[in-house]
Amino acid sequence: MKSKLRQYWSLIKSLQTGLLLLTGLSGYMSARCPVYNLPLVLGVAGSLFFAIGGSTILNMWYDRDIDAKMKRTCRRPLPAGDIKPREGFIFGLILSILGVGWAVAIDGLYGAVVFAGLFFNVIVYTICLKRRTAWSIVWGGLSGGMPVMAGRVLGVGHFDWVGIVLTLAVVFWIPTHILTFNLRHYDDYRNAGIPTLPFAYGFQATRKIIAVSSVIAAFAMAISAVAIGTYIGFLRVIGVLSAGLFMLAIGSLLKPSERIYFGLFKYSSLYMLSSMLLMAAQGI
Repeated sequence: MKSKLRQYWSLIKSLQTGLLLLTGLSGYMSARCPVYNLPLVLGVAGSLFFAIGGSTILNMWYDRDIDAKMKRTCRRPLPAGDIKPREGFIFGLILSILGVGWAVAIDGLYGAVVFAGLFFNVIVYTICLKRRTAWSIVWGGLSGGMPVMAGRVLGVGHFDWVGIVLTLAVVFWIPTHILTFNLRHYDDYRNAGIPTLPFAYGFQATRKIIAVSSVIAAFAMAISAVAIGTYIGFLRVIGVLSAGLFMLAIGSLLKPSERIYFGLFKYSSLYMLSSMLLMAAQGI
């Protein structure tokens, strides 16, 4: 029983889901103090967890055939046969419906943004574009930016320019995160027949895209932090983190290596995690 639960839990990709969940909470807490809105904060956390986790499982269900061709992913529960495709699909669909339904019950506009994130991720990115074009990453990035937008919309009650800039920070952070992974596992993606920017345009062009995306992401994060009145001490930390992201991106251009790619991949996650935690702390 425990083994089966662990297999289902692994479908959710808890680290990825947790990071996107944090962006949603940070978006909300950038507008409202969580101490005085604890039930709503819990509702945001629960609805986003189900919606993000559900969409992740649906993606893994749909991609189980290409996952089976990649060394990095062939041991996942669905391609390995530990969980039957029908079981995985039903589990993902239930979580997705619960997440979106809960979000709509909290607030109509918030629910619409949560649904948009799930739609862009599963339908547009995974089903329609991932196997056809390397630029599917744009839609993948847009879906990744929806949790923080949803949180901000719920916090202020409408779309505002701060929420848009926060979303852009996540959208442009995602290429830094994903493309370094594409570079590191280039052969895996090629063997599975998945079009990626390194395969379509070469390593050097991909490194330039990573560098530009890193600069835009850092700039957007800084603008957002200033706009919500982040404490000067937190701003300095975000500034240092942004400088580190930029330096690693430039390093990947000047002295490309497996070590640099892996370091940039790990640091980009740390950067987003730390920045969002600081912005969430600002709201307390």
